[in-house]
Amino acid sequence: MSTPKIAWIGLGIMGSPMSENLLKAGYQVTGFTLEQDKLDRLTAAGGTAASSIAEAVKDADVIITMVPASPQVEAISYGENGILENARQGALLIDMSSITPQTSVDLAKAAAEKGIRVLDAPVSGGEAGAIEAVLSIMVGGEQDDFDSALPILQALGKTIVLCGPHGSGQTVKAANQLIVAVNIQACAEAVVFLEKSGVNLQAALDVLNGGLAGSTVLTRKKGNFLNRDFKPGFRIDLHHKDMGIVTDAARNVGAALPVGSVVAQLVASLRAQGDGGLDHSALLRAVERLSGQQV
Repeated sequence: MSTPKIAWIGLGIMGSPMSENLLKAGYQVTGFTLEQDKLDRLTAAGGTAASSIAEAVKDADVIITMVPASPQVEAISYGENGILENARQGALLIDMSSITPQTSVDLAKAAAEKGIRVLDAPVSGGEAGAIEAVLSIMVGGEQDDFDSALPILQALGKTIVLCGPHGSGQTVKAANQLIVAVNIQACAEAVVFLEKSGVNLQAALDVLNGGLAGSTVLTRKKGNFLNRDFKPGFRIDLHHKDMGIVTDAARNVGAALPVGSVVAQLVASLRAQGDGGLDHSALLRAVERLSGQQV
């Protein structure tokens, strides 16, 4: 079988390295985004830049989208210049954005009317996981479409699971973001506690990460905590959006999130203090402020 032609919409912190990994895997990728420097990066890596969504998707077998939130997914998908009006019948649309489950369900229904197949396939692993092609990918949709997409997804991640029907991938991603936020908050509180107690922080985090307290979050974010390096790999702004998704979805199904709700407020508070553009490990800054430290 011939290698499918891929259109990639959204070349941000995650989208750029992910599209480049597809190029490395031998796929032909045509991309579109609003920033010219990101298009230049794609062409430098061997891809093709398109001047519009319509141009990017018109000949594509597979269309992959990676944009910030539900409004952006709707903006690029619907309307005269959107994906659904310009993609060919039979194309497979894989939305890898983190959005509400209902947005994914609605998109799948609208696409089916155009003869376009859809998977929701949000990811976890952050910028490092995108660069290293070791993302965890949680997928919602039909088994046949998942099977078709699997070789492409395997160029982007290591743990790739079909979680259920349309919207299921987004539901699992919401749970992922809940776990990550609570984990980062716990790590941040531990860091401040350890430092105020006069313990060698590097040594403490090393030994903690070797035991039951260890986690991928601590492994990935340890350097951020030690160096107070909050260059965005995943911005507080986006995690704030995701915490809104999980708290709303949990309310709809009657699931209590007592700890998650508190952490959601802490994320919102940090964003309100002007730190929304920082990495989510900057939750440490909020704990430092609450502990009377100048940051």
